[in-house]
Amino acid sequence: MSVSTRDIENCALDLLGGRAATSSICPSDVARNLVSDEEGWRALMPLVRDVAAQMAREGKVLITQGDVTLDPDAMIHGPIRLRRGPAFPVSA
Repeated sequence: MSVSTRDIENCALDLLGGRAATSSICPSDVARNLVSDEEGWRALMPLVRDVAAQMAREGKVLITQGDVTLDPDAMIHGPIRLRRGPAFPVSA
């Protein structure tokens, strides 16, 4: 199965939309929802992080480490979380 950047974005938005507005998700939640085997979802993680950075630039998500919101254009290392951003699409 080939996973597109659109698949990743839609999955992240769906996961965040299904949780409380103040909740967060791990990028691996996205990868695991798209690819079931461990080798596959781990291989997808760099692309998931790239898509998350683009979504953060668009204001759809915030990338956080602890209580700190990270710059999506900075080199981000370590565990991160994704939260709804100011431009998170609200479904009607």
